[in-house]
Amino acid sequence: MTKKTLISHCLVAAISTGLLVQVPLARAEIVDTQDLAAQTQVQQDQAKVQSFLERATVKEKLEAMGVKGLVAKDRVAALSEQEVHALADRIDAMPAGGTLSQTDMIFILLIAILIALAL
Repeated sequence: MTKKTLISHCLVAAISTGLLVQVPLARAEIVDTQDLAAQTQVQQDQAKVQSFLERATVKEKLEAMGVKGLVAKDRVAALSEQEVHALADRIDAMPAGGTLSQTDMIFILLIAILIALAL
């Protein structure tokens, strides 16, 4: 072998070794289906509550009570998984015609008061 060939072989070996050292190791774990489904359910519930807050009538009611839209979004983001799920269930149970029962109005007022107190 010539000197150039030997140097090029050493250079290729050094570069290859350097690239192999930088390869990240893959890690595989078993994922529980229920845990994965629970995470997606929480995300769906949060999206449902956020979209409920985006409605014009809800924004008007919250602003009439002194709660700004951005504050309400931040407070929803800070809710626990159980609270978000309870709100999403309440949204699903509301009548589609727009009439709210007294318990629904009380529930909305309680949420608005909690948000106002958190400020």
